[in-house]
Amino acid sequence: MPTTIQIKPDFSWSAIDTILLDMDGTLLDKYFDDYFWEEYVPRIFAEQNRMTPEQARKELLKRYQAVESTLQWTDLDYWSEQLGLDIPELKCKVDHLIQVHPFVIDFLQFARKIGKKVHLVTNAHSKTLEIKMRKTALGEWFDRIVCAEEVGEAKEHPAFWDKLEGILNYDRKRTLLADDTAKVLRSAKAYQMVFLIFVARPSSRLPVRYSPEFPSIVTFDELIF
Repeated sequence: MPTTIQIKPDFSWSAIDTILLDMDGTLLDKYFDDYFWEEYVPRIFAEQNRMTPEQARKELLKRYQAVESTLQWTDLDYWSEQLGLDIPELKCKVDHLIQVHPFVIDFLQFARKIGKKVHLVTNAHSKTLEIKMRKTALGEWFDRIVCAEEVGEAKEHPAFWDKLEGILNYDRKRTLLADDTAKVLRSAKAYQMVFLIFVARPSSRLPVRYSPEFPSIVTFDELIF
């Protein structure tokens, strides 16, 4: 369970060669995703299926939970087919809500300055990635961007990290991963990745909730040292 007590990051950058960064909730404000899937899509789905927004929301949350932690959960083509909606088009209609978290750019500048390899590693579908990179212009900061669909596994599964290592050729003992999902960090830990950071405020609309297991940050200026 999340806690109000912070385990602060305690490591030396000299021990790290590679930085792996999640996207949604880690670099970008997860409010966009929460609003989109929990409010906006249910409202449109309700209008098309003669349901109340609350009926639609309950129905969709049940469908979401059935494929959580799988590649289907983030597959926009899957949801377009399942719901009879153009999900990428709907995302573009509310893309003004896509926001970069505070101090992310400062941290990416810092990482480049100290000579680290920086990769974006996300469960997000390639169509989601395209929308968000176009909106934020973050893509230029990464040596490589890898979506889970390329790997063939979701990040919640330890096999993901073995396959990712084959793609990026990093040393798991000298790699730092920052993510806002404890299950993802646990899978990386099972794979024996050493430096794991939990992002404790993925959405600007929700309170800070530190991890009892992993060193936590609220914003990325806490890693500039």
